[in-house]
Amino acid sequence: MPIPRPPAPWLIRPVKLPATTPPPLEGVWAPDDTRLDDVELLPLPDGHGPEDVVVGPDGGVYAGADDGRIWRWPADAHAGDRPALVAGTGGRPLGLEVDPRDGSLIVCDAYRGLLRLTADGTITDLAHRVGGRRILLCNNAAVARDGTVYFTDSSNRFPVSHWRRDLLEHRPNGRVLAYAPASGRVDVVAEGFYFPNGIALTPQEDALMLCETVAHRLVRISLADGAVRVLDDLPAYPDNMSAAGDGTYWIALASPRVALAERLLPHPMLRRIAAVLPTRLQPQPLPYTIAAQVDGEGKLLRALHGPAGRYVMATGVRQHGGTLWLGSLTEHAIARVALG
Repeated sequence: MPIPRPPAPWLIRPVKLPATTPPPLEGVWAPDDTRLDDVELLPLPDGHGPEDVVVGPDGGVYAGADDGRIWRWPADAHAGDRPALVAGTGGRPLGLEVDPRDGSLIVCDAYRGLLRLTADGTITDLAHRVGGRRILLCNNAAVARDGTVYFTDSSNRFPVSHWRRDLLEHRPNGRVLAYAPASGRVDVVAEGFYFPNGIALTPQEDALMLCETVAHRLVRISLADGAVRVLDDLPAYPDNMSAAGDGTYWIALASPRVALAERLLPHPMLRRIAAVLPTRLQPQPLPYTIAAQVDGEGKLLRALHGPAGRYVMATGVRQHGGTLWLGSLTEHAIARVALG
């Protein structure tokens, strides 16, 4: 049964901010490697928006669609192979992670909150409130070796159906939470982020790497004291991220920064007007995908580009062996490409 979709505030509350200029796509950021325009697509049977991808302990590749269904492809799937239906959350699955203790899937459902999905298709609700407040936009997660789940609640104002309003409001509406499996307790790790999205643990599990989509920043959060350090100002809007297992991280960048949206920052009234316009008249993401690999200090190691827009709004990225898997907020397929 579909989960009721929460309403969104009609009016945004923007304040005057300076316009931004993105760093140029030069050096390691230069679009020299355009292999994301040559990905292999594995379509969904129906529906769209396989927002994130994860490889399970069985080697299968999992993704959740806009209609709440979660699908599994075998690792050697071909474009014509139909994935197996694993479960339906009734909500909107976003980030997916594997619990290293038992291989179950941790699902960030934008409408239901944090969920667990076991191999038999059973879904268990883990968390949907913290400190008396609803988790409004459960987005992406990282799971520690002891089963602690660190996850993002991207906005306390706007559900995922109205993410564009959060972008136009441009306020620090998001927070990072932690779920303790032994007690079921949910705590706030840190808050005051601009649409916190992708999150990953460092190998020592002493810090979190975090993407702020609206502020196009990569930050590092110390788990010892909650201190936040900005690592980089990114040339595009980062979405999900994942640890590669060697101390590096992959970030899915859904679109280069939209010049109109950034130029509107000094003009709160224009942003209020833009927020209530039909979607087609609002600033639009660009059909250009980037996947970036960074180290633990945010230094860019590698950037893969898709300037021709053959797979757009890439929001999930996962390395498994020599393959990079991609998910998208809008496409009708997951994608894979050889790294090499």
